Amino acid sequence: MLKFIRSDLSQLNAYKAHPGSDSAEPVAIQFDRLDTNESPLDLPAQIKEKLAFTYQQVIETNRYPDGGHATLKNAIAEYVNESANLANSTFTADNISVGNGSDELIRSLLIATCLGGEGSILVANPTFSMYGILAQTLGIPVVTVGRNQSNFETDLEAAKSAIAKTDNPPIRVVFVVHPNSPTANCLTAAELEWLKSLPEEMLVVIDEAYFEFSQTTLVGELLQRPNWIILRTFSKAFRLAAMRVGYCIAHPQAIAILEKVRLPYNLPSFSIIAALMALENRQLLLESIPQTLTERTKMITALSTHPNLEITPSDTNFIYVRVKTDDSHSPTTVLTSLNQKLRSQGTLIRLLPSGLRITIGTPEENTRTLERIQTALKE
Repeated sequence: MLKFIRSDLSQLNAYKAHPGSDSAEPVAIQFDRLDTNESPLDLPAQIKEKLAFTYQQVIETNRYPDGGHATLKNAIAEYVNESANLANSTFTADNISVGNGSDELIRSLLIATCLGGEGSILVANPTFSMYGILAQTLGIPVVTVGRNQSNFETDLEAAKSAIAKTDNPPIRVVFVVHPNSPTANCLTAAELEWLKSLPEEMLVVIDEAYFEFSQTTLVGELLQRPNWIILRTFSKAFRLAAMRVGYCIAHPQAIAILEKVRLPYNLPSFSIIAALMALENRQLLLESIPQTLTERTKMITALSTHPNLEITPSDTNFIYVRVKTDDSHSPTTVLTSLNQKLRSQGTLIRLLPSGLRITIGTPEENTRTLERIQTALKE
C-alpha cells in the first residue's frame, strides 16, 4: 500500500463493470451481454444520424458545455410531470439536478450530508452496491440490514433498531431502490409507511432507475416530503448508457445544495444533446418496453418450470434467480458453476452472493440464454 493513501481504502473492492470485457476468452466469442441491465437495443439509426450531424455542425469541441443544464432540466421536468400525470407546472427546472450518471449524484448527496463525520448511511442488502462503495471512498460509515427472503422487503425491525442505536455518527441517509436491484421488487406498503415515518433531518434517497419498466413512482410524494430525493437515469430504457446521464428530482433547496457540490461542466455537450434528443423522441424509444416485459414473462415462465430454480416476480428489465440445492451442494458452488458455463457459451450474467441477475435481452438472446441454462442444469 502506498504510504500516502488512506489505510481504509486497502480493504475496499472497486466496482467491476462488464466482467467479460477484460477476460482471457478468445476474441471470436460474441457475448450476449445480459449482466448490466442495459437496453439490448441501440438508438434508432435516424436518431444516431441526427446526433452525428449535431456533433459535426453544432457542437464546438473547443468550448465548454452548458454548465447550468437549463434546457435539459426544463425538458426533464416536463417528462417527470407527464410520466406522473401531474400538472405541467408541478415540477420545474428548480426541482432537477443532472449528473454524470446517477453515481455522481449519489456521491454529491453523500458529500452534502455525511462528510466530515456528520453522518452514516443505511442500506438493505442485497441492493445496488455503489451506495456503499461511494460512501466508503469518502470515509462514510455504512450500516447494513438484511431483507425478508420471501418478498425481499427490508428487515424493518432491524432498520429501526439500527437507526435508534447508531449515533456516532448518526444515520443521516437511507438509500432504497424502487424497484430494487438485484431482486427486482418494488417497495412494499410497509416499507413506504416506514420511510414516511422517518424524521425530516434524515434524507431518504429513492432510486427509480427502472421506473420506465415498473411504471411505479413516488414523485408525487416529494410535494409533501422535502427530505425525499428521487434518482433516475437515461442509461436503461432511454438507451443512453454510453452517455452517462442521470438526474434527480427534489425540493429546490436540496437541488441548490447539490448544485454547490457538483463538479462544473460535469456533462459533456454530446451527452446533453443525446439526453435532449432522447426526450424529444421518447415515444419512439419507449415503444420497446412492451417487448421487454413480454420477454421477461417468457423467461420467468420457462425458468420457473425447473424444480431447482426459484424465480421471483420482477418489476424491472431483469430477473433474479436463486437455486435450491441438497446438502451435498452449496448454493454458491452451483451459482458459480452455472455462471461459468453460461460464460463459456457466450452469455454474460451477473453473479451475486445469493443469486444470479439476468438482464432481459433481445428475443434471440433470451432464447439462447434459456437453451444454455437448460443444458447447463442437465450437466
